Amino acid sequence: MDLNTVRAVIPASAAGRWRAGDAWLAGGTYLFSEPQQHLHRLLDLTGEGWPALTVTPRGLEIAATCTISELAAIVPVPHQMIPGELVRQCCAAFLASFKIWNVATVGGNLCTALPAGPMISLGAALDGTCLLRTPAGDSRELPVTEFVTGAGTTALVPGEFLRSMTLPAPALRCRTAFRKGSLFPLGRSAALLIGRTDAVDGSFVLTVTASTVRPVQFRFDAVPPPGTLRQAVADGIPAEVYVDDVHGLPAWRRHLTLVFAEQIRTELAERSTP
Repeated sequence: MDLNTVRAVIPASAAGRWRAGDAWLAGGTYLFSEPQQHLHRLLDLTGEGWPALTVTPRGLEIAATCTISELAAIVPVPHQMIPGELVRQCCAAFLASFKIWNVATVGGNLCTALPAGPMISLGAALDGTCLLRTPAGDSRELPVTEFVTGAGTTALVPGEFLRSMTLPAPALRCRTAFRKGSLFPLGRSAALLIGRTDAVDGSFVLTVTASTVRPVQFRFDAVPPPGTLRQAVADGIPAEVYVDDVHGLPAWRRHLTLVFAEQIRTELAERSTP
């Protein structure tokens, strides 16, 4: 879509002082999908030259400008158990064509903060941390679970942009289980749950996304016994946190969440048994 109120597209490094009417531009799949009458300048982050994927002692750093196709092509790295299967499952949850995969970015999916955003699911499930920066160079870090605050809302303040998301090394070595449900085979995610168990200490984490307006996590010292996880999820997600839209009613999303949670618990319990 043409944005007829935008008067300039400039490199982010030349943005200078942030102004009302500015927006950061990466893939632009959301920005150009509907009218943006309030925007007058787009500050292009794609020319900053950030490496898409960087392995560091902390884990895997994913640039905000990393495209979905670049992330989906990830390969195992020596001394790191990069969860390639989980990455590909989350990328496939877009249900988008290769054209979108080659343009849409990890950062854009996080910042749009749609409940069904699979990069939110990936980052939250693996205890990802968002690095936020201002044009002046100031920075701060937030867990993905705190970065996304609601349906379409984030912790970004005016002038801030997402520089990268880092997935910590310990989480990358965990066993994972993935479940996704929607109204139609090629429909938007109505519930997307990811569980993981730590191969070292046996701890268990379940992350609920898509059925809820923001990521919700449940942590246990070990894979919980039957019934315990279901009760924790039933009690731990208030009714108002479930999404209510044309892609699924809250009661149905809650049902899917409870079913998937138990399936994940069972799968990881079996895989953790010697």
